[in-house]
Amino acid sequence: MQPPIIALAIGDPNGIGPEIAVKAVIQSGALDPRLVLIGDEHVVRHYAADIPVRTVSPDALPPRDSGAIDLVDAAALAPEAFAPGNCNAASGTATVCYVEAALQAARLGGFGAIVACPHNETAVNAAGIAFSGYPGLVARLSGVAEDAVFLMLIGAGLRIVHVTLHERLADALARIDSPLVEAATRTAHQALQGLGIARPRIGLFGINPHAGEDGLFGEDDNRVTFPAAEALLREGLDIAGPRGADLLLSEGECDAYVAMYHDQGHIPIKLMAGRRSSALAIGAGVPFASVGHGSAPDIAGRGIADPAPLLQTIQLITGASASGAPQHDL
Repeated sequence: MQPPIIALAIGDPNGIGPEIAVKAVIQSGALDPRLVLIGDEHVVRHYAADIPVRTVSPDALPPRDSGAIDLVDAAALAPEAFAPGNCNAASGTATVCYVEAALQAARLGGFGAIVACPHNETAVNAAGIAFSGYPGLVARLSGVAEDAVFLMLIGAGLRIVHVTLHERLADALARIDSPLVEAATRTAHQALQGLGIARPRIGLFGINPHAGEDGLFGEDDNRVTFPAAEALLREGLDIAGPRGADLLLSEGECDAYVAMYHDQGHIPIKLMAGRRSSALAIGAGVPFASVGHGSAPDIAGRGIADPAPLLQTIQLITGASASGAPQHDL
């Protein structure tokens, strides 16, 4: 099976996204997979230096030219708004437009997966667009309920799916219930099968320390995570827990873990993998991934951004997309 063509959205144009996207294409050369950038032509040309940039149509991709950078020009950012290192509403709007263009390109059938360079959450919200990360955006643009698409962080041998993500902790805890935990776990199970794990074992983190210690630390787990685990076990999923996150991680016996809120899942990945992590949006019906780091406006435009995490993410999503798994599994 041929590796899929990747639609590579350049992320926040005023961050490091376009720089690492161009570097990824250059370093990939004639190797698989083929990368087609989704962004603004004037931004990509700024980083391409003397390498030709060839604008292409997503519904009629020309044969590959390993000596050029292929680009679907989204024409989303005015030239005067291009200012590396400057977080502004225009770059936030452009970030969303690039993802929308990538999804539209994928629907045409020529692309097997989408990889998005890092966004800047402040810039997107400054544009008046409700945004708490790529999973929710991909859900909205795909016509899928936002609480049906989840983030899976992958790095340093860990895979952690998040029931809730970028929101105030009190709001996240108020929103977590058994159906939401079950939905995140089922989606994780499907995604793991799409990654080639036929019978995944999934660990559920408790909400409270020690998963509540039989009510000693609150009834949240007795009310939410334990009933969710029982329901999932009845469905035939291989579930460990709920137990304290520290205990489950120390045992290291699961293919993936389900974290209840942002920091519970992000901290172990970021501690172990640093910037070398990948972020999959699972449940939207299209293979979609991003890097686990931010847009780094402090170094944007300086030519020193490292494309290694992006290349790692591209290889990860390429393997998943080429596995033959149905797209709804990712």
